[in-house]
Amino acid sequence: MKYLLLLALLATSTWAAVPERGTRLKDLVTIEGVRSNQLVGYGLVVGLNGTGDRQQTRFSAQSLTNLLQRMGVSIDPALITVKNTAAVMITATLPPYAQPGSLIDVNVGAIGDASNLQGGLLVLTALRGVNGEVYATAQGPVVTAGFLSGRRGNSQTVNHPTAGRIPNGASVERLAPSVPLGKVIKLQLREEDFTTSARISEAVNKRFETSIAHADNSGLVSVNVPANYMARPTEFVAEIESLKVEPDHAARVVINEKTGTVILGSKVKIAPVAIMHGNLTVEVQTQLIPVPNGPFSSAPGVVAPQTSVTSTDEKSRNVLLQEGATVEELVKALAAIGSTARDVIAILESLRAAGALDAELEVI
Repeated sequence: MKYLLLLALLATSTWAAVPERGTRLKDLVTIEGVRSNQLVGYGLVVGLNGTGDRQQTRFSAQSLTNLLQRMGVSIDPALITVKNTAAVMITATLPPYAQPGSLIDVNVGAIGDASNLQGGLLVLTALRGVNGEVYATAQGPVVTAGFLSGRRGNSQTVNHPTAGRIPNGASVERLAPSVPLGKVIKLQLREEDFTTSARISEAVNKRFETSIAHADNSGLVSVNVPANYMARPTEFVAEIESLKVEPDHAARVVINEKTGTVILGSKVKIAPVAIMHGNLTVEVQTQLIPVPNGPFSSAPGVVAPQTSVTSTDEKSRNVLLQEGATVEELVKALAAIGSTARDVIAILESLRAAGALDAELEVI
């Protein structure tokens, strides 16, 4: 009896230790209407150590004049030569359902000829949405990710000192224009896929034991809010977001020719194919040989170019892939013959052209 109980406990603990497969629905979809909004504003950064806008940037002087006039100081903008001020653009992202008084980060970038925003202070600036309404106000010290040291020819610049960030630099002034949750909640897939959309609908119906979800297309699933959740739709969305779904992905190969990076998914299949890859190298060298003049000539000598052309044809390297070959086998085979990332890119493009690569080839 003791042994049976021990085996039962071991089986229970083993079953509990196995993690549930799938991805949370929260990581696969977004709620239609629940979205962030972009804000933008124009302002001034003051307190710079002589690295602000020069006289060529006239709008910064005009902006400073307008700011001083609102404070009761009248001055002609043509008479202003202030190198400690820079005109900047401010951008921010307003989260959905952001409440008045919440703090958000802002990005600051110079739009004039200022050379450095380090140590600057952003003056109170209104941030507007696409409808022209003010949703937040920004102010505070600018934190730059780079710096500029030295002067004129003896200077060094690290990263971008003309762009910076103000953590929690903006205060929300009004509610974000988000759509309230209603009787029907529409789930938008981050990556459109018919199989994943159908699995999401199936998982929601299985959880609530009724047909409340329907896959409209590859990117949208409509869910009717049950009667017992009608007064509390937020709790219903929380229940949906915690569901686990196994997403399906199309076979894809991504190539970045700029950096020589190749990313292959595990579902990429390769048809039976033989690959022969070799390199032909042609090298052209030019040497400048001085040619002296005659013994009684006072003219300077001349230089004559001498050009030589050499070519090297490497032996072709063979790779044979059997039926059902995987990406791992392809990579191992190419590595065994000493292929570089550039060689792999050329081979994959040739495989796709030959119809032997059963995947989508994307070049970025």
